[in-house]
Amino acid sequence: MSFELPSGLRAGLVAESGRASEDRMSSSVERLIEAYRSGKPATAPILVTGTDVAAYAAYRMPATFAAVRTALEQVVRAYPTFEPRTQLDVGGGTGAAAWAATDAFPDLAEVTVLDQVKEALAVGRRLLPQAAWQQWQAETAGELPAADLVTISYVLGELGEKARAELLGRALRAASGLLLVIEPGTPAGYARILDARQAMLDHGLTIVAPCPHQGACPLTATPGDWCHFSARVNRSALHRRLKNAQLGHEDEKFSFVAGAAAPVLEPPDGRVLRHPQFRKGMVTMQLCNADGTVRPQVVSKKAGDLYRVARDVEWGDAWFSAPSQLP
Repeated sequence: MSFELPSGLRAGLVAESGRASEDRMSSSVERLIEAYRSGKPATAPILVTGTDVAAYAAYRMPATFAAVRTALEQVVRAYPTFEPRTQLDVGGGTGAAAWAATDAFPDLAEVTVLDQVKEALAVGRRLLPQAAWQQWQAETAGELPAADLVTISYVLGELGEKARAELLGRALRAASGLLLVIEPGTPAGYARILDARQAMLDHGLTIVAPCPHQGACPLTATPGDWCHFSARVNRSALHRRLKNAQLGHEDEKFSFVAGAAAPVLEPPDGRVLRHPQFRKGMVTMQLCNADGTVRPQVVSKKAGDLYRVARDVEWGDAWFSAPSQLP
């Protein structure tokens, strides 16, 4: 699945990139990538200077936007009656998740972004001035303000176990409608998503996406496998230069879970967990099913309408096995 950056965000990132030299931003990108890939909880803010923030915005905002927007698209499809008016983005940095939410929910009226780095808030405010930008620290802050939609993207991995659990508890109490948590699509990120998922269930939420069931994740029984998805990111020329990349795109791998305070009607029969395999007259999908199992689903040309839909299915899509349920 692929979403283009909103034109306002694209133009804003171009303007922000002119505030720092490209050589210094490239050095910052190298340092930031090394810090994020270490997988270690941060003992100090990873974004230290204005150049760090400019570099982060240029190379990470497109990927974060794509991941959050893709996850929100699954929420929209699974829970079409959810129409949030307020969003709280916790640890939102320069506001990628805020942009994704306003793109997914055009009637969103109030957006609040919390982050500990003043420079990130300043950049975010220039990019999305209609939002409220507030300085905040996970370890010392009190209760979070309530919002219909609460988003936490790429934050939990920067916290220790205790701080992570406390933040999830505060986010669950703040989310009057839905809580969305996104982490990198790695085994470690998936493990943090499992913790967030269990916290949602313990709090009485209904899992909206990606799971088509409320039971235990079946992939935990398969060593070396984990639930994650992919979002295609189109790289700008600056993005390619900062990452010393040749391709005009990259695929952002992420894991996520969304839980709602109200029951969700008609969950899908399954969720496509891998790129489907296409052969002449046959589509094979790996599905997480509503009964809590994972198994392959083969749809042949003889299935008629179902086969025609299966030919267009993508990794991460919901799957309905009855033609009458097809979108």
